[in-house]
Amino acid sequence: MAISITELDIPQVDFDFVGSQAERDQLASIAQDSWIAKGLFAYPIFNYEDCLAILRDRRWHSAAALAAIAFGVDDPRLSEDRQPSILSSEGEVHTRLRRLVAPSFSPRAADHLRPFMREVMNSLIDPIVAQGHCDLAVDICEHYPIPIICELLGAPKSDWQFFSRVAEDVLRIFDANNANEIDLILAAQADLDAYVRQLISERRNSPADDLITSLIAAEEAGDKLSENELVSMVEAVIIGGTDTTRNQLGCSVALFAEHPEQWKLLAERPELAGKAVEETMRYFGAVRSTGRFASEDIEYKGVLFPKGTLVVPSLVLANRDSAVFNEPNTFDITREPAGQPQMTFGAGIHYCLGAALARAEQQEALPLLAQRLPNLRINGDVIWKPSTVAIFGPERLPIAF
Repeated sequence: MAISITELDIPQVDFDFVGSQAERDQLASIAQDSWIAKGLFAYPIFNYEDCLAILRDRRWHSAAALAAIAFGVDDPRLSEDRQPSILSSEGEVHTRLRRLVAPSFSPRAADHLRPFMREVMNSLIDPIVAQGHCDLAVDICEHYPIPIICELLGAPKSDWQFFSRVAEDVLRIFDANNANEIDLILAAQADLDAYVRQLISERRNSPADDLITSLIAAEEAGDKLSENELVSMVEAVIIGGTDTTRNQLGCSVALFAEHPEQWKLLAERPELAGKAVEETMRYFGAVRSTGRFASEDIEYKGVLFPKGTLVVPSLVLANRDSAVFNEPNTFDITREPAGQPQMTFGAGIHYCLGAALARAEQQEALPLLAQRLPNLRINGDVIWKPSTVAIFGPERLPIAF
C-alpha cells in the first residue's frame, strides 16, 4: 500500500527553486540518499530518471498558471479573463495548439534567422571591443534577444525597450517574492495584451514573412487559432524568448570565464558551437527547475501524491546525474552526446516549443563572443539574481578580455 507523501520521512529544505551553488550542493548531497525532499511550497525531485518520468506523465500538469498561488498569493485578478496558454494547457487543448503552431517553430524556421542573429551580436560587440572590458549582462545579454524577437514577430525594432520591460515585469509572476508586485504584473500584462492585439490586426490587413502571419495562416483540417489563442501564443513567444535567452547567455559566459581553455577552444573551433551550447546548458542552465501539480491522486514509486500536490523537478540536478552523464561535474564542450539529452528544455508534452530558436541564438552568439573577446576573465563582483526567481542568471557580469 502506498504511503502518502505527507507522511513520508524525507529531508527538508527551505527553498523550492535551486539558485545558488550552495543550494545546488545541498540538494546534491541530499540526492545521494533520497530522490525527493520537502521544500517551502513543493517537493523538489532530484535525479534524471524521476524528473523524466514525472515530466512525461500527463497526469502531472504544468504549474505555470499556478505560480502566484504556489507562492502564497491568491489574487483573483491574476486569472480573470486569461485564455488557455500553450505553457499551461493540458490534454486535447494542448495537443491541438501544439499541432497548429509547431511548424512555425521548426529548426528550419530558426535557421532563417541565423544571419540576423550574427548581425545583432556583432552590433553589440562593436562598441565595447576596443575598451577591453564591459558588463556583459548589461551591455550584451540584456539586449541580444529583443531585436531577434522583433524580427521573428515582424514588430518594429524600435519597440525593443517595450518588449524588454513587459517581459521582465510579467515574468515577476514566477518570483516567490511577488506578493507586492501584483499591480505591476497586471499593468504589464494589460500593456502586452493591447500591443499584441494591435500587431495581429496589422498582420491580418498586411501579411508579411514573419511569425504572426504564419500563426494567422496556421490551419489543419479546417482548424485555426482563435483571436485569443493567437494573442496567447505571441505573448508566450515574447515572454519565453527574452529572459531565458539573456540569462542563459550570461550563465554560459560566466561559466566559460572559469574555464578559459574551453573559451579558447571554441574560438579556434567554432564548429563546436552545437556541442558547446548543449554542454553549457547541461552544466549551468538558466532554467533550473520546473513545476508540476498532480491533476489527480497519483502513485509513484510506492508514494501517494494527493491531487493538487506540487512537485519541482530539479533540472540542474538531473543534468548532473552520474547515471546518465559520464563525469557530470566536468565541463567539456567536446562531450559526446549521452544516451539522454540535457534537460534544461524540459521533457514530455511541455518540452520547450522554442528550443530550436534558443539553440540557434546561443550557437551564433557564443563563437562570435569567443573570437572577438579573447582572454576572457571576470573583472569585478558578479551579482546573481536571487534564487527565488524561476529563471536564473547574472544581473551584473563584469568581464575583461
